[in-house]
Amino acid sequence: MSVRWTQVKKLDSVESFREHCARLGVEIPIVDRFDPSGSLAQAVEIRDGAHGVLRSPNRFAVLPMEGWDGTTDGRPTDLVRRRWRRFAASGCGLVWGEATAVRLDGRANPNQLVIDESTVDEIAELRSLLAAQQVAGLQLTHSGRWSRPEGVPLPRTAYAHPILDGRVGVDSTAVFADDELDALAEDYVAAAVLAQQAGFDFVDVKHCHGYLLHELLTGYDRAGRYGGDLAGRTEFLRTVVSGIRDRAPGLAIAVRLSAFDLVPYTAGEGGVGVPETPGPYRYAFGGDGTGLGIDLTETHAFLDICVELGVGLVSVTAGSPYYNPHVQRPAYFPPSDGYQPPEDPLHGVARQLAVTRDLTVGHPALTVVGSGYSYLQDWLVHTAQAVVDGGGASMVGLGRMMLSYPELAADALGGRSFDSRLICRTFSDCTTAPRSGLVSGCYPLDPFYKEHPQRVELTRAKKDAKARLR
Repeated sequence: MSVRWTQVKKLDSVESFREHCARLGVEIPIVDRFDPSGSLAQAVEIRDGAHGVLRSPNRFAVLPMEGWDGTTDGRPTDLVRRRWRRFAASGCGLVWGEATAVRLDGRANPNQLVIDESTVDEIAELRSLLAAQQVAGLQLTHSGRWSRPEGVPLPRTAYAHPILDGRVGVDSTAVFADDELDALAEDYVAAAVLAQQAGFDFVDVKHCHGYLLHELLTGYDRAGRYGGDLAGRTEFLRTVVSGIRDRAPGLAIAVRLSAFDLVPYTAGEGGVGVPETPGPYRYAFGGDGTGLGIDLTETHAFLDICVELGVGLVSVTAGSPYYNPHVQRPAYFPPSDGYQPPEDPLHGVARQLAVTRDLTVGHPALTVVGSGYSYLQDWLVHTAQAVVDGGGASMVGLGRMMLSYPELAADALGGRSFDSRLICRTFSDCTTAPRSGLVSGCYPLDPFYKEHPQRVELTRAKKDAKARLR
């Protein structure tokens, strides 16, 4: 079922885009003409407290995504290698490598990559596929309450949550004890040591999208060393950074952060997303307590801690794909198991741009990578240039667009016309497919996945999902 919002692809000029944003009452900067030799073509220096300086040759970045196409013991497959070759050809100066679990039971799906002694050599081959001048990182993760290492929920949580516990069927035994978090911090450090051995320039200690370390940031009522005040809620980060500095000297450290969150949403009348609870909501990091507003006080404090720890690279995102995807990943067409967007998705883009600008201006020592650009489609680079020109971000990250049109940055910087047939239109099949147990990929637009045998299964899964909604 489609929604009533105007599709971006129907805004056929910069002026029509501006006029549409004005009607919506949102502020999205945009330049009249993209300059291939302008700000996005300029190099950027990333300063890290231990490594020194990393230098990206331009200001485009590949954003980290979760793959669903590795082996069941966490190794890359030909499909994973194909994706990384496309990253290499993307023209992006920085490749923020995909979500990689630090241990098997922390995977969000049975085919997610895992880095350990048995997989490190094959993960090193992924790094070798990238261009030598590309800055390369690996995102280290434990999926927490969203862990599904064997395909069924196996949640581990930071604390008892009044809404989300019911969604995945957790009980009190799911909550990590402090000594278990101590052991997990060691797993992160060991994974970072292996990532350095594999040739990566940096690792990301992931704090976003409702996964474990993001959830720890809202452990206000959690007892023990890893909860309570912000010092307790960031103790895990401090422990991991300290361990990496000690055991992997010279490896840079980054953080991908959900800078703000909102209340979980559910499908309401007509399948449109509505807040699951109408009252106060205190579990949103970067939230104002209502569940619907933003307060970046603690977010700024968190980034101050990052600077104190010598972390120099931060990717700003928001919310979670599991409970409020319109906040995290604005899309015209939701996944088959999702809800219709409750707002024009450009509101979501504008919200992320505004927050990223606030954080970039407030923390000049950090290199800040922005998110949420793929929904802008034909006008992505025009807004990206305007944002960087205006100091609203240091770099521009590309996520879903990398699956459909990985060469977009290369074409933009080369002054070439875009291939409109490949521009991501946010069909969300890249989410619907893996949630149906199928491999990752852009089935509507990537010729390889158009011909993939699992496309037939995807079509069937989408039809079944529609039938369930009737």
